[in-house]
Amino acid sequence: MKVKDLNVYYDKLQLEYGEPSISSIYNGGCEKNPDVCFIFMNPTGRNIASTKEWKGRRSPWIGTKNIWKLFYRVGLLCEDTFNTIQNMKPIEWTEEFADYVYSEIEKNKIFITNLGKCTQIDARPLPDKVLKEYLDLLYKEVEIIKPKKIVVFGNQVSSIFLNKKICVKSVRKEEFQIEIAGNTYPVYAVFYPIGNGMRNIDLAVEDLKYILSE
Repeated sequence: MKVKDLNVYYDKLQLEYGEPSISSIYNGGCEKNPDVCFIFMNPTGRNIASTKEWKGRRSPWIGTKNIWKLFYRVGLLCEDTFNTIQNMKPIEWTEEFADYVYSEIEKNKIFITNLGKCTQIDARPLPDKVLKEYLDLLYKEVEIIKPKKIVVFGNQVSSIFLNKKICVKSVRKEEFQIEIAGNTYPVYAVFYPIGNGMRNIDLAVEDLKYILSE
């Protein structure tokens, strides 16, 4: 099975839990033994790949700016690509440019995904029960790609993924372990550095530099 084979299930769940006028956002990057799998929360309509008119890849953070600051600061995005993203308007992203950005992510052995693939129009928080509907599919993603490390962002995603109450500020740089399909993976919980969480981006950068160096 390939990661893209899961998309049909995400599309069905979009109709149930997401905004039906826009599309699911899946994942992107290195799909074979990446150094790190980054797991965020859920996509919003700010990702221009969620529009029905978009014919290219439906990967996280297309057409946005802030998250790429994080990847740049930890050395996973080159300066030229970062500057281009910061100088572009969301509508100026093309399908070809999205492929270019994700080719760099792939080259750096990174896989980016969300726990929930149900795209919302805005950034409203999703209840645990909705995100948990995606958990088995996320475990299947991990089983397929077999990352060396996993980073989960924010208290909610960390707690659901690890099936235990997690407070990120109390477990910084602490390694957890999760077993999926017979393989054990090291997992780290990191501050969610987007939206209100931008105030914690320096802490997220510090922790990611530590995790990447281990």
